[in-house]
Amino acid sequence: MEDYDFERHEGRRPLFIKGCALIIAAIVFVGLGSLFMLGTLSVMYKVSPGKLISGKAELAETPELNGEDRAKEESEVSQPREKIDLPGLEERIGGKEFLLEEIDNAISRVVEEVNPLVVNIRVVVTGENILGEEVQSEGLGSGVVYTKDGYIITNNHVAGQAEEIIVTFFDGREYPAKLIGGDPNTDIAVVKIDAGEELEAASFISIDDVEVGDLVIAVGSPFGLQQTVTTGVISAKGRDITISADMIPMVNLIQTDAAINQGNSGGPLINSSGQVIGINTLIFSPSGASAGIGFSIPSDTAVNIADQIINYGRARIPYIGVEMGLNETDVVGVYIVNPLEGYPAEEAGIKSGDVITEFDGVSLQTPFDLFAEMIK
Repeated sequence: MEDYDFERHEGRRPLFIKGCALIIAAIVFVGLGSLFMLGTLSVMYKVSPGKLISGKAELAETPELNGEDRAKEESEVSQPREKIDLPGLEERIGGKEFLLEEIDNAISRVVEEVNPLVVNIRVVVTGENILGEEVQSEGLGSGVVYTKDGYIITNNHVAGQAEEIIVTFFDGREYPAKLIGGDPNTDIAVVKIDAGEELEAASFISIDDVEVGDLVIAVGSPFGLQQTVTTGVISAKGRDITISADMIPMVNLIQTDAAINQGNSGGPLINSSGQVIGINTLIFSPSGASAGIGFSIPSDTAVNIADQIINYGRARIPYIGVEMGLNETDVVGVYIVNPLEGYPAEEAGIKSGDVITEFDGVSLQTPFDLFAEMIK
């Protein structure tokens, strides 16, 4: 019996395994390719794979277009789409009543009504230069007619220290003015002219009747350019600003993004109805020019202080006589450190440690809130 050659057969086994692996790989590759082609044809002809496999699929052939049909199709494609008819669409965004045009017209009408009420104010102020010598300088600002007999509201920093004041109206009329008085704490001043006739006075509205986001218009004389109009919105209400350590903070201011520059000071901030809601007073700006953060004194404060100046020659801001401090209690309000002897707070029974939560029905959170309510 012939001996079996184990070494020869063991050498052929790896070749057999490799061949089987190649055959299996080829079958898998062909299968995947067939599935891919089947899927592609199914998508192209919008027919299910089952119908393609069974041979029951009916593939629609695209007829060849002759020259006339092709021209007709191209003409139809190039034609504009049919207008969609949406009820009220034309009234809202087009046609004769275009919204933006109406806004433009409304602003123009308001400005036309307000222009006669806004004045340019030129002042001469005496001061000292760096050598201590007395010199005179000129300043510019704006104002708004408050009463028919010639009282005009402006800023104290415009006219409060003026020795000469000239008021110019939008039509070129000029009048010398007299300073009635000013209050540096609220930055309100009142000047008086004798126009020899009854003037048209501005209409004022409470800041309580306007909301953040409302449209506003600032009118004034920035850099001496009379009757300049800028628009924006009320960015915030109730801003408290400290100008210097030796002055009472300006409280409850209106913040607006309407452009306010030098010369706008003392001019009105008006609403879309032409009513004065504030007196422009200052800006926040790294460059000194408008950066979209301007502030106005609320009309409530302006009117209250103006009336006091007209009646008494100065502002008579109420003082209840309390020392206020940090409120570390659980009660929201103004913490009283000490009531001063002989003042209204002591007479009303307010004691150390009390927290004032309301003033005249208005909720308080900070001492600024209390002061803002007292000067309204």
